[in-house]
Amino acid sequence: MRVLLLSGYDAPSHRRWREQLAARYPDWQWTQLSLPPRHFKWRMRGSGFLWAFEQANRLREPYDLLIATSMVDLSALRGLVPEVARIPTLVYFHENQFAYPQRKQQRANVEPQLINLYTALCADQVAFNSDYNRRTFLAGVADLLSRLPDRVPDTVLAQLHARSRVMPIPIEHDCFVPDRAPEDGPLTLIWNHRWEYDKAPDRLLNGLRRFFELCPEGKAGEPPIRVHVVGQQFRQQPPAFEALKSLLDAHGAGGGWGYVESREAYGRLLAESHVVLSTALHDFQGLSVLEAVAAGCRPLVPDREAYPEWFAPEYRYLSDLENPEFEAQAFAERLLSWCRARAQGEWLAVPDIDFLHERRWHPVYRDELIGLSRTSKI
Repeated sequence: MRVLLLSGYDAPSHRRWREQLAARYPDWQWTQLSLPPRHFKWRMRGSGFLWAFEQANRLREPYDLLIATSMVDLSALRGLVPEVARIPTLVYFHENQFAYPQRKQQRANVEPQLINLYTALCADQVAFNSDYNRRTFLAGVADLLSRLPDRVPDTVLAQLHARSRVMPIPIEHDCFVPDRAPEDGPLTLIWNHRWEYDKAPDRLLNGLRRFFELCPEGKAGEPPIRVHVVGQQFRQQPPAFEALKSLLDAHGAGGGWGYVESREAYGRLLAESHVVLSTALHDFQGLSVLEAVAAGCRPLVPDREAYPEWFAPEYRYLSDLENPEFEAQAFAERLLSWCRARAQGEWLAVPDIDFLHERRWHPVYRDELIGLSRTSKI
């Protein structure tokens, strides 16, 4: 089978999914086109335009299946290269622009939402990495259609419902390792996300500040916790990181800091940590948290986004997007209770996420893609 795979904004999680997918089915012939993860608005609008002029000959080759991420302007690409419209198509949503949080200073922009909508309508099948992603996309489309001035087709939502399904990014076998975190010493936590506003480092800062107020000291003068703050960094970073570094240093609780270049070193950090933290305003699947759980970490996550799909309530602290102080208190109290439970040898086990193991999803993806490739487009 010949497969054309298009990634319009090839961020690390998108690249990981793309490379993992091609490696899983090595007997298929893969043609992969991707664009660097920068200039987001231009990528969403310009991906189809760029490829139509730069890769026209490759796009016109005979393919049995097209897989495109939701960051591809598929409607423009099909208009500029009509041969693409004849290929059975799956669009994969790593995220959707209806549920993506905006900075307060940003103006609402409907164009990325319309591109998501048009791209989904061009697809024969639409896959989402979580049910949260699927639900918020469909709800966002319904809201957008209700605000359009006139002549809104009444079959759009029904079509999208019928062709959509949930297909998480599988967790690789190598990520599943025994819990190797030490039994003694401080409780070790890892916050492993992109250093951007949508991962809410300010909420991490607020929660840890409140925790240290509630639990200022550990036994024998040791800090009660040790915190690794790692992840992809950018030229501009939220100011919360500087304050967070000062807070951790002041309490002797600082651990790893910044981007970890070595995959092996990063894996060791995960395996040596007891808890993985999320404070995110945007986690459509939460791969970094899931990978840490596979390595033996207990998740401490907000009660929002995709996390209720993966983890029982005891791993989630109360969420309030409009009240960060309330959420900081909930975060701190849950963390403190875990510290005390661990000291008494009674704390939670690592949750089982074997249902996301790649061996379970390998046949699902294969059957879905082969079945779709046999769909006639003539």
